[in-house]
Amino acid sequence: MSQAEQRVLQMRLVVEAADYEQAVAFYRDVLGAPEELAVDGPDGERVTILQMGRATLELSNPAQVAMIDEIEVGRRVAPRLRVAFEVADADGVTQELVSGGAELIAPPTVTPWNSLNSRLEAPAALQISLFEELAPATTDTRHPATVPVEF
Repeated sequence: MSQAEQRVLQMRLVVEAADYEQAVAFYRDVLGAPEELAVDGPDGERVTILQMGRATLELSNPAQVAMIDEIEVGRRVAPRLRVAFEVADADGVTQELVSGGAELIAPPTVTPWNSLNSRLEAPAALQISLFEELAPATTDTRHPATVPVEF
């Protein structure tokens, strides 16, 4: 299907942030998402739209969510909605986000599908996963190995 034929041209996740300034500073300045648009309304309304790269919608059944939680965290912790960001350096970005105000739930861990994933509780009450795609697996990856990272 060509882009002209696509019905959905953009996915935008809208998040209500009680501490708007903290959320904008974290996602724009710490995570590094470029600001696309910021608008202030006459009655205190504020919105900032950040570019987050390519967007996908991942639909998972409860068994899949539980399995990912077990791999990334070791126990069931995911809320109904979780946001995942692909990054080039999961270790480094995880450390930066923790320093910038996120709470570490689980450090970067190698998954059975050979990505390096971490889990954080971030501003605006979002649970996020960071993932770095590693080189294609050349060994048996049915049992994930934890990569220790100091924070």
